[in-house]
This record gives sequence, C-alpha cells and structure tokens, in this order.
Amino acid sequence: MVIDWNSSATGDGKLLRAAEYVRMSTDHQEFSTDNQSTAIRTFAAARSYEIVRTYADDGKSGLRIDGRDAFKRLIEDVESGRADFSAVIVYDISRWGRFQDPDEAAMYELRCRRAGVAVLYCADQIENDGSIGSSIVKSVKRVMAGVYSHDLSVKVFAGQANLIRRGYRQGGAPGFGLRRMRVDQAGERKGLLERGEHKSIATDRVILVPGPEEEVAIVREMYRMFVDDGRVEREIAETLNARGVATDLGRPWTRGTVHQVLINEKYVGHNVWARTSFKLKREHVRNDPEQWVRAEDTFAAIIDRETFDRARAIIEARSERLSDDAMLDLLRSILEGHGELSGLIIDEAEGCPSSSAYRTRFGGLLRAYALVGFSPDRSYRYLEINRKLRALHPTVVAEIVAGVLDAGGRVTGDAETDLLNVNGEIAVSVVVMRSIFTSAGSTRWKLRLDTALDPDLTIAVRMDAHNDRPMDFYLLPRLDMREATLRLCEHNGLSLDAYRFDTLERFYSMTARAPLPRAA
Repeated sequence: MVIDWNSSATGDGKLLRAAEYVRMSTDHQEFSTDNQSTAIRTFAAARSYEIVRTYADDGKSGLRIDGRDAFKRLIEDVESGRADFSAVIVYDISRWGRFQDPDEAAMYELRCRRAGVAVLYCADQIENDGSIGSSIVKSVKRVMAGVYSHDLSVKVFAGQANLIRRGYRQGGAPGFGLRRMRVDQAGERKGLLERGEHKSIATDRVILVPGPEEEVAIVREMYRMFVDDGRVEREIAETLNARGVATDLGRPWTRGTVHQVLINEKYVGHNVWARTSFKLKREHVRNDPEQWVRAEDTFAAIIDRETFDRARAIIEARSERLSDDAMLDLLRSILEGHGELSGLIIDEAEGCPSSSAYRTRFGGLLRAYALVGFSPDRSYRYLEINRKLRALHPTVVAEIVAGVLDAGGRVTGDAETDLLNVNGEIAVSVVVMRSIFTSAGSTRWKLRLDTALDPDLTIAVRMDAHNDRPMDFYLLPRLDMREATLRLCEHNGLSLDAYRFDTLERFYSMTARAPLPRAA
C-alpha cells in the first residue's frame, strides 16, 4: 500500500476547503498579492484543496499585526468558528509576518491549529506537519524573516544618517520661509518641489533653500520682534494674523507655531534629524540630543547665528528664572485647563516655559508629568527604564573595576569610548541589557555589540524580568561573535549559553596577575 501524504481530498473524492492569506508590503514585485495567489492556487490544486476564501493585506508591513485588517479578520473567523475551511495557505513564512519576536508568529499559527485550521506554506518547501524537522525549519525561517526587517532598518537608518551629514533633507515639510529643492548627484539644482510632491528619481536628493522673499522677510521680522523688541510669541502671532499672514500650512499663527520658528535650527542652515524615531514600527521614541544626527551650515541660512543664539538664550532664560516648584505650578495650571498634557499644549501656553525647558529641567517630559499627577494614555515606562539603566551603568563598571583590582589585575578606563583596558592586554566593553516582555508573555533581551570600537571582550549584563538588578552575565569574545545584534531568550542553547555565568568570578580570575621575580 502506498500512502500519498500530499493528497488532501476527502474519502469521497471531494476537495477540502482552504483559505489563502496574501500580503504585500514594499518588498519586491515578485511578492505581489497576485503572484502569491497564483503560487498558492497551484499548490492547492496539487494537494486537492479548493480555495474558497481570500484574506488580502495590500501594502501592509508584516512587522506587527496593527493595520493588517485581513489578518485580524482571519484569526477572528478561525477562533469564532465562522471559518468554513480547514486550512490556510500562505506563500511563505515571511508573508505570515516579519515579527521581531519569532514566538509571535508561532503564536498566531498555534491559535489557528488549536481551532482545527492548519497553516500551510507553499514556497518554503516544508511539510508543516508538526514534526521536529519542520518545527526547526519554521523557527529558523521566522527568525530570518524578522532579521531581514531589522537589518534593513539598520541599513536604511545608516543611509539616511549619511545623507543628513552630507547636507540632504530627509522628509518632512520645509517650514515657513523655506522650500525643498531637488538636486542631482552632482548637486545641480533641478527645480522646487511643491507641497505633496516627491522626487521621482532615486538618485536625486533634496535640500532646503530660502523661500519667497516676502516669507524670508517675515521670518526675519519674527526674530527681530522677539529679540530686539521683546515681544512674546503670542504677540507676534497676533500681529501676523492681523496682517493676514498665514503659516506654511495656510493656517493662522499660534504661540506654538511662532515658537517652533524661533527654536528650529534649520533657519540658521543646520540639518538636524532623528529627534524622534519609530524603528520597526514599534514605539515612537523621543531621542536624547546626543543621539540626533546633525550637520551644521549645510543650507543657506535665513537667520544669522548671533540672532538665533540670542533668541534661544531668551527662551532658556524663562525657565532659569523659575524654581522647580514654580515651573510645576504652571504645568498644573495647564493640566487643569486642558485636562491633559503634551509638548504642543505646553508650547501653546502663554507665560509658560517651553516643553524643551521641562525636558531639560526634569530629565524628560514624563518625569514632569508624573510630578504633577498626569499619566499619558500610552505607556512610556520603557523610557524611564532606559534612564534607570543608563544611571546604573557607571555603577556596574565601577564594580567590575573593583573586582579586577581585587583579583590583582590592572585596569584603566577610556572616558571617550567607555572601554576598559585590562592589564594592557584586552579592551572590554560593558553593556547592560534591558529585559522586555513579549506579547506572548515571554522575556527577551537584545544586545547590540559595539562593532565600531571592536572590543576584544563584551561583558553583557542581563537584567532580571523587572529590570531591578543584574540576573547573570555573558562574556562574549569578539572572535566568536558573528552577528552585530544578539537576541536572547531565557534559554539560548549551547551556542550562547556557553558564555553565560551567574557571577563575574571567572572573569576576575582570568585578570589575576602574579608578580614574578626578575631572573638574574
């Protein structure tokens, strides 16, 4: 008797019912939903499946489930019992999703299987039959799908940062008094881009240039009224509105929009980028100023540097004259008036320091919000954790230095690179890893090795689930590390856990040195 494992027909010869799920982001044309569907239907016909339903997410990223309405509907139909099919056929694992946590992709597949609906991948050449072999291959491919997006994100960010340093604009409206100019690879100007227009040639770039003379004159007048005449933003806005001058978006001026003109460095020709980031579609993060990518004097300046510095000094002096309690009292009054707080609301408030002043004085807006009893709807706890871990890092380094010295070794630190030189022989980097809870309830740690400084050894301090104290340590030699980014779970197998230690005693014993008498 020969069993055809690829046959899916029922005993009476009828075809089994199946749904197809197709997704296209912006990867490649070969992954268009039509091409995916063609491959899926060929696969289905060969296995005696009939495609009875299509779930399609066109132009949707696979990084997470948000925005993938068809995928959500698929899961809901399966779990609610509305599904009139016994299998879902997908082109490949990456179409199911490029989740950064491979367990998340597995979770959605498991939810389908528990409801009696199999998930089949037609292009990955694996039998999704629950065998050990197929499970291993799926796990690897899920990781590869996530790594692809991560690596692409890193490369795109590095490329954009390089363009910023070369003086090119990377997205965003130019602002009042400025315009976007399209240039070719040689820097030759090819024409202005109007609002909503984009460059059509990949090798073209965009720079900022002064706009119409009347707008440039108004920007300079705004600075003159603020710096020389002592007029505040609200008065400047009222003056412009009375004259019928609109913003670059065609709206009336407000205190906040005037304030943004007075603090934005593009008016002195500086190119500043990455004030905020939204990497891998996870969380909008307001980056610390030292993380900003900047290039000075790259555009034609509308405002001279001296005038801009005077305006900034006036704005900063507002908060310097106020005590912490006075600033918080102002913030409470804004909260009482609006019922919520945001950077824009603060900047619009008359007689109040700017949102940037609150960030500087209290170490971030979230800290200021907490002090006046306001909690944003979104969870920004990760920012507070990052600050706590940055503050913890010097303590960890000091403990490591003390341990080396106690063992009889020698150690010096480099203030610029934060590397430790141990016994004049090895360069050591110390990294603190924050723990992260996944949507599936597991704990993960992510480690970025400092490939630029290329230390001989990285001591990775893995924090506990609550990020309160170090849980264990990884001693990672440069020669054994093949990836710039490592993702750790609770148990990582011998390839990584061979470098794991509960304490740093092994490292300290390696640094010990015994004095030897000089030979006669």
